Amino acid sequence: MSRPIRVLISKIGLDGHDRGAKLIVRNLRDAGMEVIYTGLWQTPAATVQAAMQEDVDVLGVSLLSAAHMTIMPKVLRLCRQVGIPGLPVMVGGIIPEQDKQPLRDMGLGGVFNPGTPMSTIIDAIRELAEGYRAKSAGDQTRPDIGTMTGLARALTWVADGRLSALGSIPEPPTAAVRIGVTGSPGVGKSTFIGKLARALRAREQRVAVIAVDPTSPLTGGSVLGDRLRMMSGDPDDELFVRSLSSSGQAGGLAPHCSDVARIMAAAGYRMILIETVGAGQNDTEIRNVADQVLLLVMPGAGDAVQFSKAGVVEIATGFVVNKADLSGTDITVRQLRETLEDERPIWAVSSLRGEGLDPLCEWMEDQVGAAS
Repeated sequence: MSRPIRVLISKIGLDGHDRGAKLIVRNLRDAGMEVIYTGLWQTPAATVQAAMQEDVDVLGVSLLSAAHMTIMPKVLRLCRQVGIPGLPVMVGGIIPEQDKQPLRDMGLGGVFNPGTPMSTIIDAIRELAEGYRAKSAGDQTRPDIGTMTGLARALTWVADGRLSALGSIPEPPTAAVRIGVTGSPGVGKSTFIGKLARALRAREQRVAVIAVDPTSPLTGGSVLGDRLRMMSGDPDDELFVRSLSSSGQAGGLAPHCSDVARIMAAAGYRMILIETVGAGQNDTEIRNVADQVLLLVMPGAGDAVQFSKAGVVEIATGFVVNKADLSGTDITVRQLRETLEDERPIWAVSSLRGEGLDPLCEWMEDQVGAAS
């Protein structure tokens, strides 16, 4: 295959732990796959929408609630409804032997119990993914980016290096702004973007997110886990999230990020948030992709000397002191203001509490207005 297999793993239901799912995620990454993990307490509708937006090759559901005979038919039905009827779907959990064949008969590509060798699961995913991609390759119909399913498939064509096959990309129907979000590992970018996206949606803005995670230099696989901090139980047709792996590209981004953002804008998303991998001082590639760049820092992140260094601080057009519920926020804001010696905006935000987002949303809306 020209690019790694993409698998989405979701925990549907009220099961309170995900140790087994996380073990599977890590093993699939180590097998060279791109794994989108959505976390606990997901619904069938949110899971299927995520699988559709990510245009995965296989959807895996982890269930320990003994609800497999109710939930899995619903998952398959939703796949048909959103336009991905042939997507291979697997389920793992404590499933009685007498239920396995009925699950296969309804169309599941794999049914696994705890204790199934990981090699068996990996081999099954590879076989299902190869078959699904072969069928998809036979359909050369140009994707319609006016639909979510078509947009998702168009972004896959871009990742495959087939941008030219999409033909002329239309101009955006409305003004759009691309906002880069960068910062060091652990500063809370994913949680911040999740809360910011929901705040923008509350203001009736159409929002798209490009979330970049690092690729393993050893296996070529990756865990694309940013979505789990952005998903809620109810799917939102006006919020589109696409996870990308860095594929070893330096600078904090993934290949084709600029083209992905351009197609999202053409599809009518006005706010496009681009999250980099955990960035260092020299990771400044985001400035070539985004119209504005937000640098996230934490209280106590550094002194005036650190803030005055060239690099990512220099290219930022705005600063967010995230985790503002922690002590030291006022000091960090003051140090930033004294060091910058310009009027670049600074916001103090608590993503945990959802506080401080309104002024930032207003600034972003002003950017869209200026681009009109």
